[in-house]
Amino acid sequence: MVILHRVSDSQFSNSQFSIIMAHYLDPKNDLTFKRVFGMHKHLCMSLINSMLPLEKPIVSIEYQTGELIPELTDVLRNTVVDVRCTDVDKRQFIVEMQLYWSESFKSRVLLNASKAYVMQLDKAEEFELLQPVYALNFVNDKFDKSPEMANEYYHYYKIVNIRNIEKQIEGLEFLFVELPKFKPQNRAEKKLHELWLRFLTEVNENTTEIPKELLENEYTREAVEYMERSGYTKEQLAIYDKWKIAAMSERSALKDARREGEISKAVAVALKMHHKGMSMEDICNYTDLSQAKVKELISRNA
Repeated sequence: MVILHRVSDSQFSNSQFSIIMAHYLDPKNDLTFKRVFGMHKHLCMSLINSMLPLEKPIVSIEYQTGELIPELTDVLRNTVVDVRCTDVDKRQFIVEMQLYWSESFKSRVLLNASKAYVMQLDKAEEFELLQPVYALNFVNDKFDKSPEMANEYYHYYKIVNIRNIEKQIEGLEFLFVELPKFKPQNRAEKKLHELWLRFLTEVNENTTEIPKELLENEYTREAVEYMERSGYTKEQLAIYDKWKIAAMSERSALKDARREGEISKAVAVALKMHHKGMSMEDICNYTDLSQAKVKELISRNA
């Protein structure tokens, strides 16, 4: 994106334009995500309304701050959520950005939403006065890898009767959006839904030109402006980089854990196949282990 700034120059009688190439940050970063959706109510409302199938759209919100639940373990990091707000009907909305999927994150989402729901008892004397809590979660990772869900990025959960899903226990609802699976379809009836997802998936540090569709909409255009690197102080950029490094370390740790788990599973399968008298070739083909590794396992467990 090229930004034109008008400047005055004493050597010229007319004003001139200086051409500056804008540099952007990634809205999925903790700092930038909170700057857009945790500081600008109209943008947060637009995002939530475009994502959640609410019978009654949000018209006004108030941000809620503070910790919902204390740090539980080294796996579940401190659960101060990215954005938490309440609308005029006292409905609560928890909005989070998660870069990497893990089963612990799913547990964290459930705990946060449940805690937010229970905390209403401090103000509501009757159970009937409790209002629902909606957990909106963007995940920059693929977590449902089943073939039938290969292109399904939108996962909405309610508490329903398994024999009649029309019957629902109201109170907690959850949405998980797999960002890597999202592909724009330019559907008129879902314009803001797609624009916000394009903002989250197409704007990053490698962006040189902002899609015109994002600039044509007043909400996403404003959000894009908050991603310009020039709008951040050196201290804020240091925080941004520190968070990015921490996120990369977390991803590496998760990959290592998954790889170790896969290897352990393959080893157990290889030994079981060997005990059943299956050939070395079949064992290697099925487990992806080398012949040397399989022979080592057999010898060690003889």
